[in-house]
Amino acid sequence: MPPEKSAYALARYSRSPDSIRDSIAWVRTHDSQKFLESFYFQYGHASIADLGHAVVCFEGISELAATEVEAEPLWDGQAKSSRYQDFSKSGFITPPDLAEDGKADYRAAGEALLAAYGTVNELAVACLRERLPRPEDMKPDAYQRNLAARAFDVARYLLFWGVPTNVGQVTSIRTLEKQVRRLKASDYAELRELGDELAQACAAAPDCVWDSSAAAEPLAPTLARHADPDEHTRRARADLRQWADQNLPPAAGGCPERVDLLRPAETAADIAATLLYSVTTRPFRELYGIACGWSERMRAEVMDVALRSRTRRDEILAAFRGGPYAYDFVIDIGASRDLLRHRRCQKFRQDYAGNLGYDTPKLVTEAGAGELYERAMTAALETMHRLPAPAAHYLLPFGARSRFLFKMDFAEAEYISRLRSGVKGHFSYREIAWEMKVKMEALEPELGRLMEATPPWVEDPLRR
Repeated sequence: MPPEKSAYALARYSRSPDSIRDSIAWVRTHDSQKFLESFYFQYGHASIADLGHAVVCFEGISELAATEVEAEPLWDGQAKSSRYQDFSKSGFITPPDLAEDGKADYRAAGEALLAAYGTVNELAVACLRERLPRPEDMKPDAYQRNLAARAFDVARYLLFWGVPTNVGQVTSIRTLEKQVRRLKASDYAELRELGDELAQACAAAPDCVWDSSAAAEPLAPTLARHADPDEHTRRARADLRQWADQNLPPAAGGCPERVDLLRPAETAADIAATLLYSVTTRPFRELYGIACGWSERMRAEVMDVALRSRTRRDEILAAFRGGPYAYDFVIDIGASRDLLRHRRCQKFRQDYAGNLGYDTPKLVTEAGAGELYERAMTAALETMHRLPAPAAHYLLPFGARSRFLFKMDFAEAEYISRLRSGVKGHFSYREIAWEMKVKMEALEPELGRLMEATPPWVEDPLRR
């Protein structure tokens, strides 16, 4: 059934004594769009839109756009894997909002990164083949696949946000509406265009159908009419950024920790610090300490600034949600892509400034590619800093570090640490997952002992 008709049938099913077969028969002869206009958009019965689901695929979008597409708490999907596919000949996307005078520099830097990616991949495979001879009980094809995957784990540090990818998702039409509104209000032109295309797709019949003889009906036409840009989130960020520039004391500075764990005790200070986190470059611990020292009036002012553009239709900002534990990560972009897929936590990021350096995998140096790698990364970041933001962010390599805040309960911390520290995982997030356990043991010894994480020095390089 089309998503909106499915939502209508199931909503009616909950409100009448009829069987589901009778409810479906009713929907065949009644207007689902009129029903949704009244009950979803006018009366605010938002849960109705959770009853219809749509499959949407985004093809040839940038890795940056893919990460933003996936940034819905209630989201199911898959993206093209950088661990199992060769991106050396994939080309890259030039951001549509990049001015003409910057495109030549951008393309030169992108081509240099992909060329280095291909070379590092070849050198890593050769090094691994010499170091890890094929076991007698392993088939040659399986051996080659494992070596290739391990080499891609290293080479992917030279991929960057502008590399194209594909994403397939299954979401409710309620989530789809939120996604469209959020994309339409993005700072990135590519994402604003995607939001418009997604709304147009909802108003049209599906592009791909299982039964070509079935009547073609629009996917979610009512949603398409109401999916205006999420101006509240955009304005709140701008207002908070201005407030932070005018009111925060000078930054403390210092070398950032890769993983820092807090258990905020002051709820209002926690919310104020979280609101300011995404519009500054400061560690969460510093912001929380500042907010704890403020008066009630000062903290209230931050929250009022964040909420003054909110309308009846807007949900409260995610910064007002959270869990008892706050993990502040300074991690490479490649690792963040994997960790951001965890849904049972609140996630926040700072701007992709490219000012926190980059990581160099040990195998890069061991394979004799250290100088090539360093030259490519340094040149890409230098070019990025010359180009105007936000288009310049597309040049940020996966090996570059950025700052992310994850707020969660203990169960989610245990799950992420256990899952992501396993020997099958990528070494970068394995190390982070292990540090999550170490930090929890220091903060909460009674709970930290329950986290069954695998130390990063336990390896099985031919196991996937």
